[in-house]
Amino acid sequence: MAKSTSTMVRHALFMMAGTLASRVLGLVREIVTAAWFGASGALDAFNVAFTLANLARQLLAEGALSASFVPVFTRVLKDRGAAEAEKLARKAFTVLLVAAGAAVGVGVLLSPLLVGIMAPGFDPVKADMAVSLTRWMFPFLLFVSLAALAMGALNSMGSFLVPALAPALSNLVYIVMALLLASGWGVWGLVAAVLAGGFCQFALQWGWTAKLGLSLLPGKPDLKNPDLRRMLSLFLPYAAGLSLNQVNPVISRMLASFLHEGAISVLNYANRIIQLPLGLFVIAVSQAVLPQLSRRSADQVEEFREIMAESLRFALFIVLPVTLGMILVSKEIVHFLFFRGAFGAWAWEGTSVSLAMYSIGLPGMACSTVIMRGLYARGLPREALWVTLSSVSATALSSLALMKPLGFGGLALATSLSFTLSGWVGIKLLSRNLGRPLGLFPPSWIFKMAVSLAATAGTVFLYNSAVAYPAAGGAAARSAWVGGVFLASCAVYGAVTAAMAFQEWAWLKDALTKRKRRSE
Repeated sequence: MAKSTSTMVRHALFMMAGTLASRVLGLVREIVTAAWFGASGALDAFNVAFTLANLARQLLAEGALSASFVPVFTRVLKDRGAAEAEKLARKAFTVLLVAAGAAVGVGVLLSPLLVGIMAPGFDPVKADMAVSLTRWMFPFLLFVSLAALAMGALNSMGSFLVPALAPALSNLVYIVMALLLASGWGVWGLVAAVLAGGFCQFALQWGWTAKLGLSLLPGKPDLKNPDLRRMLSLFLPYAAGLSLNQVNPVISRMLASFLHEGAISVLNYANRIIQLPLGLFVIAVSQAVLPQLSRRSADQVEEFREIMAESLRFALFIVLPVTLGMILVSKEIVHFLFFRGAFGAWAWEGTSVSLAMYSIGLPGMACSTVIMRGLYARGLPREALWVTLSSVSATALSSLALMKPLGFGGLALATSLSFTLSGWVGIKLLSRNLGRPLGLFPPSWIFKMAVSLAATAGTVFLYNSAVAYPAAGGAAARSAWVGGVFLASCAVYGAVTAAMAFQEWAWLKDALTKRKRRSE
């Protein structure tokens, strides 16, 4: 399994590189938008419109579509060759074009209702603007849906870097368009920027599929085709599961509205921070492992189990030290990022507590996300739905139980507990399907990880004791402190895990060596 795991690691590294570029450009994108529009009512209307289009993207394009397309396409490519896989992709392209076009039409018609639900407090003028912006924004769904199909095809063919860089291109196009159009077009310039970015995200990946020999053009769909029917049968339950998953943040926001004023804001600030390691590491690993798992036939249980176990260990190998760091220096991270202007002491304290509580759930998020890819690869939509249901139920019950004694920190902790539970449920369901335990964590791995994390925690405490965080200092001093603690803890964690001969280092070395040889 070393070859398959190192391949997964190499693909995950490509995904991480692309995600990092996208996140950095996303930050620049927000800075440019803020510079032009500040916190205006027009920008509020744009944000509502973009949120609605983006929510549709999360539900349809990047989640359920890839989960249903990649396993089927990968197996056809492996078992019957590129020609048959191309036929399937072209049929799926046509179905997606029609379905996404219909979804855009429905979104345009229902924009007044959607805006009313999303922003009931808007006055009539702002609501009308939001409705108009939403109607023009919905074609974004069509572009990113087709982009997601191209991404799934590229991932199945072993191409990960270009799909990972496509969102970064989208952000870059947005930045350029916003700078060119915002002064004359106002927020309508931002709408044009979003649509242009979405189109370029699709065009880059579409062009790359053609370069690799796959003609991703519309083809006549045959709804009796067993492969296409399999894709469609997987899509609906996965979409239902992802729709339920969107209930979690809604529950937190609803309950937070009954707490101290500003509770929703501090939860949102903390959630923005936690999304960086989640997107950079967890989602990258889960995207990379799906094609590897999908190439295993139903009777290759042992190979599937080993890839799954090694992928989970690799994800936790990266996520556990990040979790520890986010908990130990949450106050310093929040102060460094946000403490200025209207963001005062109460917001600093509240966001720090929320970040620490959210961070507890990062390992559970990692396990849940990777396990869901395993369920997709095995074609288990019902089990995937049960994992999501367990997460939603746990969020609701834990939030109600914890919000009174712990306030907004309890809501963040409830989210962490729900992801931990859903990860455990997913592992149990996948193990039952495989007919044997996954065998995730040998005692030796647990012992070595405990020692490594203890050494890392000791480093953070010593650093904090020797060099106090310069809260009253300038941006350079605060940046130096955060960079210093990050580098010191990474160095110690890396040295200890390497000294204890973690297999994950061998996978990384193998992945990087293969990449170097390919480039020579």
